[in-house]
Amino acid sequence: MPTLYNRIANQNLDRLSALSDGVFAFAMTVLVLDLALPAAGAVHSEHDLWRGLAKLAPNLLMYLTGFLTLGIFWNGQQTQLNYIERSDRDLTWIHLAFLFTITLMPFSTKLLALFFHYRAAVLVYWFNILLPGVLLYTSWKYVSRHDMIRAETPPEIRAAICRRVFIAQILYAVGAALCVFGSLWSVAFIFAVQLNYAAAPRLPRRKRADAPAV
Repeated sequence: MPTLYNRIANQNLDRLSALSDGVFAFAMTVLVLDLALPAAGAVHSEHDLWRGLAKLAPNLLMYLTGFLTLGIFWNGQQTQLNYIERSDRDLTWIHLAFLFTITLMPFSTKLLALFFHYRAAVLVYWFNILLPGVLLYTSWKYVSRHDMIRAETPPEIRAAICRRVFIAQILYAVGAALCVFGSLWSVAFIFAVQLNYAAAPRLPRRKRADAPAV
């Protein structure tokens, strides 16, 4: 039997959203700290500077990959919060666990940047994508089961949120599995998946049979 405190705790979604914004902003900022400038003592000409910047390319790619990952998960969480009517203690802890995995993203991104040629680094990064995905899926299932979604939310939106998380995690798992053939295959595939979700390309709709020709 839940106590009175547990029934009344953590019902303000605005506070949860504000905390999430802060955590994501911090994680996104920390990512850029790993982009060290070329050593001044090693730069004596334009050629040296361009060569030093070229050496930053792998770190720049990993920074972009990590930033896209955080942006995708921020969008996913905020989309859910927009359709949730109320919160409770259990839902708050699900999202706190989600934010915990987000704070680990700079670590797993830096690990991948330094050791992208090792499968272990790819798998650690993938696991850091899997965990927040599982927690977002758990969150949506929880609010669905406890009737915490706004009543005016159409059924197709309820299904779309769940489906998007599920499909994304399948694609990420495929990317992780590609490390059997080489870690670069995994990194490239995961990056392509992230670009797809960030760009959200719109496929042309089929014209209805009764629609007038234009």
